[in-house]
Amino acid sequence: MPHTKFRPCIDLHNGKVKQIVGSSLSENQSELKTNFISQKSAEWYAELYKEDNLKGGHVIMLGPGNEEAALKALRAYPGGMQIGGGITKENAKKYLEAGASAVIVTSHIFPNGKFSKEKLKEISKETSKEHLVIDLSCYKIETPYPNKWQVAINKWQTLTDFHISKENLEMISEYCSEFLVHAAGVEGKQQGMDLELIEFLGEHSTIPVTYAGGANSIKDFETCNTLSKGRVDLTIGSALDIFGGNVPYEECKKFTIL
Repeated sequence: MPHTKFRPCIDLHNGKVKQIVGSSLSENQSELKTNFISQKSAEWYAELYKEDNLKGGHVIMLGPGNEEAALKALRAYPGGMQIGGGITKENAKKYLEAGASAVIVTSHIFPNGKFSKEKLKEISKETSKEHLVIDLSCYKIETPYPNKWQVAINKWQTLTDFHISKENLEMISEYCSEFLVHAAGVEGKQQGMDLELIEFLGEHSTIPVTYAGGANSIKDFETCNTLSKGRVDLTIGSALDIFGGNVPYEECKKFTIL
């Protein structure tokens, strides 16, 4: 039986490891809500995860100015972490060669907010299915079931024409090895997870899924495990004690059998 696992993260903003309220990311810096700015480098966190044998985590570059820090993290833990943020067909290989286990793609396959199967096919061919993760970060919207979640790009400021549905998950899963899904409306707020989304992903995704957004307790691992029947893994960011929160990293490590 599968079991929900802990997936670590390193979020980079202006070259520093930060925890940010995702929905506050925009061109207007005054609107940015930051929960935590680390005095430690991305490389330090990567080395920590390597030492603890935590695999399948992700480095996310939130905007420009993060490439150097991200590459240092990847080189510190070769094959141990995925990377996302501004990944395109043109630069994907560079990050894989630097040590990323996979690249995470979002905006590239949604030009002008419209899903492009052609672009998905192209980048999948460039990286191979095995080394491609698709980020389907989304907002819950008021619309008839099952199209409750609409994928957002451009630092989660732009809604696309793409909904998370059983059919769409099946179609995209032909070209990637995993989904990363941030519940953008609750991410970084530590006010609880989107339980309905976790259950939906557990029921309908045929490939591994990592969920992020709103987790604030060690009990959330069991909640996620029960709702998804162990088929959705969990990232905890702002609530983790190594990022200024209250959830013990040492406890999360126990949910790491891969």
